[in-house]
Amino acid sequence: MSWKEDFKSKRMTAAEALGAVRSGERVWIQSGVGTPSTLVHALVARAGELHDVEVVHMMTLGSADYTKPEYEGRFRHRGLFLGANTRDAVAAGRADYTPIFLGEIEGLFVSGALPLDVVLMQVSPPDAHGFVSLGTTVDSTLTASRHARIIIAEVNDQMPRTHGDTFIHVSHITSVVETSRPLLELHAEKFTEVHLGVARNVASLIPDGATLQTGIGGIPEAVLTCLGDKRDLGIHTELIGDTVIDLIEAGIINGDRKSLHRGKAVAAFVLGTKRLFDFIHDNPGFEFRPICYTNDPYVVAQNDRMVAINSALQVDLTGQVCSDSIGTKPYSGFGGQVDFIRGAARSKGGVPIIALPATARGGQLSRIVPVLEPGAGVVTSRADVHYVITEHGIAYLHGKTLRERAEALIAIADPRFQAELEDFAVRAHYLERKPAGAVA
Repeated sequence: MSWKEDFKSKRMTAAEALGAVRSGERVWIQSGVGTPSTLVHALVARAGELHDVEVVHMMTLGSADYTKPEYEGRFRHRGLFLGANTRDAVAAGRADYTPIFLGEIEGLFVSGALPLDVVLMQVSPPDAHGFVSLGTTVDSTLTASRHARIIIAEVNDQMPRTHGDTFIHVSHITSVVETSRPLLELHAEKFTEVHLGVARNVASLIPDGATLQTGIGGIPEAVLTCLGDKRDLGIHTELIGDTVIDLIEAGIINGDRKSLHRGKAVAAFVLGTKRLFDFIHDNPGFEFRPICYTNDPYVVAQNDRMVAINSALQVDLTGQVCSDSIGTKPYSGFGGQVDFIRGAARSKGGVPIIALPATARGGQLSRIVPVLEPGAGVVTSRADVHYVITEHGIAYLHGKTLRERAEALIAIADPRFQAELEDFAVRAHYLERKPAGAVA
């Protein structure tokens, strides 16, 4: 049978395809802008026929109705990185959160520690040889598809075809659901003057010829706008957003001095808009790889001048970084922060950065804190932290004592909170109290 005949024989409606899911099974869903919404809706429509189905994914876009209270006992979500559509369900106890490095998720499938029954994914139409592309979102889905019983593909003619390790042959797909719809989009966060202040300090540490890892949010967006005077930058990251297009078109990002995958922007997925989807379509300047590759610290470290830029919710005076929870309430996930911080630390000329505004809630709370909020998780340990940057300056912590760390972090905290931070540091014996009348 030719691949075309095979493809034709596998075409069916979403309802027919999702009929293959059975109670008690585990379903993987492709994440981000690659979320196969048509298949997700069809899965939820079967709620009355199912029970104890575990739905596993990273941050998806669109609705996640399987986390609603009325579906308890029918579906339970296992979150590997939380988004706005699942965060409340985890906080309410209707869903679960797994703290894990993104680079280690696929190992759970391979080892059998997290066996998968069904994979729901969104792909491009097949090429002349019968290969579909995961397009915008390779993430962990390519590996998941190799370790599941059933592969259900939403074949969307608006999914871009991307280069790299993105391809799956039609023969490996169980069911095909053809659609033609715009992909879900994630628009860039508008950055503030505070974000721009942080970004200028970050940009001061980025040399010409650097390879960048950056994420989404106000600070990453602001950093990218501060790189107009840089030359020959490269990209090796887990995700790419729209703003890189401007830097590529300006010739600032060209990958000419990369020591690994020269000339290629390497990523596991994109989060952006149709502008970005069109830009990456059949563009050999991009190479998409599974997260287990892009986020492997050993691979990351092979990029000379690797600059890793990651964010945090809080940093305590010893350098411990919380970025996945607000107290005991999970907020997001580990993401690739530790993967890239460790990789950049081992890179020749590497710069591992934690960047954050000095305050939260409109200036009411300091993000540089005496101790992390009770229950807050430590994502990046104080031994891993090198640079911590706010709009007030740059603190270098690696190899520093507790006293030196406290001094450096207090110096980049908002001035309104420096006195109370110093008072705590004295009481904790990190610092000695200055004699009255002493000159600072």
